[in-house]
Amino acid sequence: MPSATPGLHHVTAIASNPRRNLEFYTETLGLRLVKRSVNQDDVSVYHLFYADHEGTPGTSLTFFPYANAQSGQVGAGQASAISFLVPEGSLEYWRDRLADAGADPGDVRERFGDAVLSFSDPDGLPLELVARSDTPPANLPESPVPHAHAIRGFFGVTLSLTGADPTSDLLKEMGYRQTDREGTRKRYTAEGDLGYVIDIVENPQARRGVPGAGTVHHVAFQVADDEQDEWRQFLIDRGLRPTEIIDRKWFRSVYAREYGTVLFEFATKEPGYTVDEDLDALGEELVLPEWLEDRRGEIESGLPKLDRSA
Repeated sequence: MPSATPGLHHVTAIASNPRRNLEFYTETLGLRLVKRSVNQDDVSVYHLFYADHEGTPGTSLTFFPYANAQSGQVGAGQASAISFLVPEGSLEYWRDRLADAGADPGDVRERFGDAVLSFSDPDGLPLELVARSDTPPANLPESPVPHAHAIRGFFGVTLSLTGADPTSDLLKEMGYRQTDREGTRKRYTAEGDLGYVIDIVENPQARRGVPGAGTVHHVAFQVADDEQDEWRQFLIDRGLRPTEIIDRKWFRSVYAREYGTVLFEFATKEPGYTVDEDLDALGEELVLPEWLEDRRGEIESGLPKLDRSA
């Protein structure tokens, strides 16, 4: 049995306009672009990684921005909201900032004793800020957002499912424990410092989600570097159909759809985003894994420019 996951490694979503995506996540949310690469399964599309200064696991929201992507529909079988952790007392600042950016923030409300602010990115991806007093220090030294209010990383994600029990059991075996419940929402908590919460909302009549811009592609959990084989066997033993271990250059991954069809990834911490770039230069240039380097000219010519003035 592999060691329990401490929580999320990253979350990957689908976007449309890459320049608009870059501007929102760096200038409005104040995250750092820590990796500028391509979707290794479709090199005509960027893979953009936003995170804290170092790209710490538990802070990284990544995107496949298809320039002409149709809007998706958030629904059952998907992660239906991504939650970021911010310091207690910062939500009024964020409500004003997000309103100025056209991100349609709602009213601050309470969930499981936490203050929560919901909003959407330019593609309609559902996002939340959860305010807590026990946040780690800010690690965004050049962020346009003051450190007193800066995003610390993930709080967690919400999974929308027509049936919760099989996924609940899987999460418990992965190291989560059920810690609360409100109506159809159940909360599961891991032992990490970031990205440690999974909420499941169960609705047997919910409409199935449709992939597209504004929807989550997959949810990645952090696993021990030397336990990938054990995690793959763990998934096989539970009747799931994992991929082989895939080298993504910055981490190694195993993918499987859980019982409610949400795509889960099990990703290692190492070698990390500085394996091919200096820390101070993260995200400045297009980086490719070595097995794509001989196609650089072809790949670069097919990508839209990310210069915001273009």
